[in-house]
Amino acid sequence: MTELQEVQITEEKPLLRAPGAPDPGKKHTVETPYGVVTITIHGTPKPKRPAILTYHDVGQNHLSCFDTLFHFEDMQEIIKNFVVIHVDAPGMEEGAPAFPLGYQYPSLDQLADMIPCILQYVNFTSIIGIGVGAGAYILARYSLSHADTVEGLVLVNIDPNAKGWMDWAAHKLTGLTSSNSEMILQHLFSQEELSKNTELVQQQRHVLSHATNLPNIQLYWSSYNSRRDLSLERGGDITFKCPVMLVVGDQAPHEDAVVECNSKLDPTQTSFLKMADSGGQPQLTQPGKLTEAFKYFVQGMGYIPYVLDKKLSQGGFVLHDAPLPLAHRLSVQCRLRGREPLPLAHAVPEQRGGGTSAASPHHGGVLLSAGPGDEAASHL
Repeated sequence: MTELQEVQITEEKPLLRAPGAPDPGKKHTVETPYGVVTITIHGTPKPKRPAILTYHDVGQNHLSCFDTLFHFEDMQEIIKNFVVIHVDAPGMEEGAPAFPLGYQYPSLDQLADMIPCILQYVNFTSIIGIGVGAGAYILARYSLSHADTVEGLVLVNIDPNAKGWMDWAAHKLTGLTSSNSEMILQHLFSQEELSKNTELVQQQRHVLSHATNLPNIQLYWSSYNSRRDLSLERGGDITFKCPVMLVVGDQAPHEDAVVECNSKLDPTQTSFLKMADSGGQPQLTQPGKLTEAFKYFVQGMGYIPYVLDKKLSQGGFVLHDAPLPLAHRLSVQCRLRGREPLPLAHAVPEQRGGGTSAASPHHGGVLLSAGPGDEAASHL
């Protein structure tokens, strides 16, 4: 009789994820009229709920742009209610090879026109979009042409304007003394961060200097700098038809552009979040504060019936009711100063045609507000 031998079998990938381990997501490639795009899907479809769709900035991919935010503990509690679709711009996915010389990279308008193919592929009819920089512009452009499929937008560092002659000249002069990589760093980070050479700046500089797909990144950068004006107009025909949350860091390179964008949008549908001490990438430096704002934003859309908010001063919870007017649903308890919690906005009758939520002056705190002016921004 043949002697039995013990054979050890190992698996490269476990059959089941360990409890609490992050969902690695499933990667798919989607054919579009403008080329192939890679998406990563997390979660399982929920009945009658939109997908959360993200789009990253230049010099990044979905991991470097959104991993910190979406792996934040409180964010996990929100996104378990949704399918999340991360879009990598063509040639930006992990391990992407460089495009051949002469490759015609899509314009930002064409990148936006890829999104219907993505939604058809995943069989979703609506989204809540989260975009940063170039990705924010792409989602904004898509929303303007496909308003019926967008239920909400979170736009970080959006610049809705085309480059003017002065911008073009400045860009050309900068290009004489700085590499594309350095110009991308100036696009991503504040001058203070660059001067201090923060850890994030060092990491991004290392990524750009060692990127095998650097030619692709430069093509994406060129498309961003060739973007068209969104031509947004408050009260006009070209505007967003869904709730919008604009986000920018205090002293960030795109602060003025986001302030201008806020002035062009419907104040009853728009909230403006200006985050202190967050630099040019608030989703990376202040994921907790951005998560809290997003939590109330989604709750205001009616997809989360209530939100439990930890009271940092007392260790308890505060229960917030969902059926508040939009301006008040967008009002967020942004921070605590000293030992006293910042007062919450209370429900008042809905005001049609321009009603806004006032910021609270108590304790020097300011609430996320849907006010019409530039000064309605919330400082966190």
